[in-house]
Amino acid sequence: MRILHTADWHLGQRFIGGHERTEEHRHFLTWLVQTVREQAVEVLVVAGDVFDTGSPSNAALELYYNFLLQMQATDCRDIVIVGGNHDSPATLNAPARLLRHLRVHVVGCVPECFDEQVLVLDDALGKPGLVVCAIPFLRDRDVRLSVPGESAEERETRIRQGIADHYARAAEVELVWQLKEAGVPVLATGHLYAAGGAASDSERTIHVGNLGQVSAEHFPTVFDYVALGHLHRPQRVGGREHIRYSGSPIPLSFSEIDHGKEVVLLNFALGSVTIEPLAVPGSRRLARFHGSLEEVLSKLTTYDNTGYSLPAWIDLEVRSELGQTEVAEQLLKVLATLDRTQLEVLNRRHLRLVALRPLDEPEPLTRSLHDFTEREVFERRLESEPEEARQDLLRTFDELLELMREA
Repeated sequence: MRILHTADWHLGQRFIGGHERTEEHRHFLTWLVQTVREQAVEVLVVAGDVFDTGSPSNAALELYYNFLLQMQATDCRDIVIVGGNHDSPATLNAPARLLRHLRVHVVGCVPECFDEQVLVLDDALGKPGLVVCAIPFLRDRDVRLSVPGESAEERETRIRQGIADHYARAAEVELVWQLKEAGVPVLATGHLYAAGGAASDSERTIHVGNLGQVSAEHFPTVFDYVALGHLHRPQRVGGREHIRYSGSPIPLSFSEIDHGKEVVLLNFALGSVTIEPLAVPGSRRLARFHGSLEEVLSKLTTYDNTGYSLPAWIDLEVRSELGQTEVAEQLLKVLATLDRTQLEVLNRRHLRLVALRPLDEPEPLTRSLHDFTEREVFERRLESEPEEARQDLLRTFDELLELMREA
């Protein structure tokens, strides 16, 4: 049985300034269909965050359904899609009954009947070839009951234990261990934050400030592979080869430009599994040009976009003792001459050097408000508060942010 694991597409994402990623996603999905065909993939697993928002645009929906249609022309027998924290369960689940006739299995949220998360997929001979515990993003209401007066530490423990209990309960479903004993491989999905994982700037905080993070030990040993989503950097969890984030297929923020993008190909044969990451080719480069004014201007004028079909998107940061007006004038003069079919500057800022410094000290730079996240602004506000009060307020603030994003 050959399975391909991917996640965190974020179809419909609007980048800095409202720039859409439609063409990048179209390139990826076209490549994915071709890869499924060339690699003889039998099952495709998408571990959450199909869409970037709970109300995806028409363009994003068209990409999604067109992809599912194109997949019908491949030899892939089944597609398993679970919801992520960005996805609306209602949006994903609405066509689920119809898609099931196309062997597309959608689990947008935890179903009322727990066992509906357990899927048995046939092999080429029509016999059980793979068990998938299709576990979506677990919201707080799925894993714990609110307890009046509980402390932050108690709440953290309850969330983590609730997630672990959900996976344990899935592993204990009679059909799962019966087929496991018969030699059928078992795969689980998840959309969560695992302890030790390396995040980027584009993941939303989940489970109240990532309090619900679990470790590799929380996943039962019955699972031959755990296909995770949420973190956008491809990585293993706890050093375990079989517990992995595939990462996002395109860089979703400038913080993701220094690591490659990939999907994960699995081959279950003769009681073992081989795991092979497949690099996803990029159609657009995201780049950071940071440095002195002279360095930034040089990088702009000498940039070579060879190898990319779409113009590069650039983040500029000028570090200079010059004033804002003088820097802006020189930048705009160069930007006006650039070929926008090759590169486009989406974000630029001037961090002014405000004092001379010893060579071994970091640069004392000024920052404007838009350079801070909401949480960083709140952290600055709490600098004068006692440590214990500050931590409680930060946890409450994280919970407020999560509730606002879910709403």
